[in-house]
Amino acid sequence: MKVSSILSEGLRPMKRQYVHLSIDLATASKVAARRKGENKILIVEALKAHKDGLSFYSEDNGVWLANAIPPKYIKT
Repeated sequence: MKVSSILSEGLRPMKRQYVHLSIDLATASKVAARRKGENKILIVEALKAHKDGLSFYSEDNGVWLANAIPPKYIKT
């Protein structure tokens, strides 16, 4: 999915059950390095989203999950 689409439509799980999120920039960079092509790391305003009622789930491996992230919580 292109960044412009994410910024207008938000993050959706696509073929996964949840959207997968990294806890910090270092982890996000490691995950991005495993992907081919150009990568862009986006910032999710998770605290604001949580205060607005979105649920986040923590996995044992440090990954955070969400059902979806609306575009108003995503920054470049």
